[in-house]
Amino acid sequence: MIVPEGAHNIEFVGHTDQAGRGDGVQVMVARGHAYIGTRVRRGVMVTDVRDPRNPKPVNFVPMHPNSVSMHLQAAEDLLLCIQEADQRALLSQQEYYGGSGKVDSSRFGKRGEDYAAGMNVYDIADAANPRKIASLEVEGLGLHRIWWVGGRYAYASALLDGFTDHILIVIDMADPTKPREVGRWWIPGQNAAAGETPSWTGRYALHHAIVQDDFAYGSWRDGGLTILDVKDKSAPKLIAHRTLCPPFGGGTHNAVPLHDRNLLVVLDEATLNIDEQQMKYTWVFDIREKSNPVSIATMPTPADQDYVKMGGQFGPHNLHENRPGSFQSSTTIFATWQSAGVRVFDITNQFRPEEVGYFVPPQPTQWAEPMRGRAKVRHTADVFVAQDGLIYITDYDAGLYILRWKGN
Repeated sequence: MIVPEGAHNIEFVGHTDQAGRGDGVQVMVARGHAYIGTRVRRGVMVTDVRDPRNPKPVNFVPMHPNSVSMHLQAAEDLLLCIQEADQRALLSQQEYYGGSGKVDSSRFGKRGEDYAAGMNVYDIADAANPRKIASLEVEGLGLHRIWWVGGRYAYASALLDGFTDHILIVIDMADPTKPREVGRWWIPGQNAAAGETPSWTGRYALHHAIVQDDFAYGSWRDGGLTILDVKDKSAPKLIAHRTLCPPFGGGTHNAVPLHDRNLLVVLDEATLNIDEQQMKYTWVFDIREKSNPVSIATMPTPADQDYVKMGGQFGPHNLHENRPGSFQSSTTIFATWQSAGVRVFDITNQFRPEEVGYFVPPQPTQWAEPMRGRAKVRHTADVFVAQDGLIYITDYDAGLYILRWKGN
């Protein structure tokens, strides 16, 4: 039985250390199985969660040994998995998050041999045994994250030769065995090969975009938020661009649209130990006029214990993204907070968000993820909430927790 350091309106259900492969990042749940991308193990864990009290790792799908495979998407009996050269094998946390520069993929060797760059497509009709049916290779270091909820088009962040950092690419999935790029967009200044010069400092890199109703809400780390019109997949058009850094700390990671309320929840990721950077926040934007998104509130900072004194990475990491088929709400927001576990916020009054639940797992007893400057403190990474209220959270070191939301 797992005993949390703190809990309110969330109860423990089950846990697995992934058979010793505890370094979990993004988690998708489909057909009674959790698919978990990893930072260190170079592959995807497959865990049977049909009995959430007793989750059972049943498979491991290996990727290239020199490429990370942290992020994935599951829909329509397909699983899309990224592959990207592991930059952090050569860079410190401060170097990786600190700025952008022209991509030199040759530094990592020969693509396709020394590392893999792109996306793999798997058939998961047999849920425990993903079967590879296609790959999309890109010229550069690879993809970081994908948004795909089924249908014809996927949207990915890609680190391509000639660009300073990740940009948006649109992928045609009409034939899943032959995915192909059909469009791209970048912030002016990123295309170094075309002679563009940045007018900004910091790291301008697309983490990923969430797409709804042909609007793409992009999170660009220090580059902030973009809203794009993507009706024409071959030529996305900028509607608005907002930067909060400086004066705030940057690291924009997710932007989840709540179109029924004309709201957008925007999370800035804490990327370093709390004593190395300022506090990060999660913002509520009014997007009634998409050409002029306005920040109207911030989520409360967890205060059930002294997380600053505890050290480690204290701050937001990821949001539950309201995917079709999962728990969807325009008032209840689930977010991971790294050393502070998973938090739940009520934004019924969008001007005064309130914390209404949390679950703080115990500290890990084993450390799977190379520290590279990160303090030895728990790191709750991703969250997926199912329609039945079960919450799936991952940890950089401690595997998969399954919890139950007890709130309204």
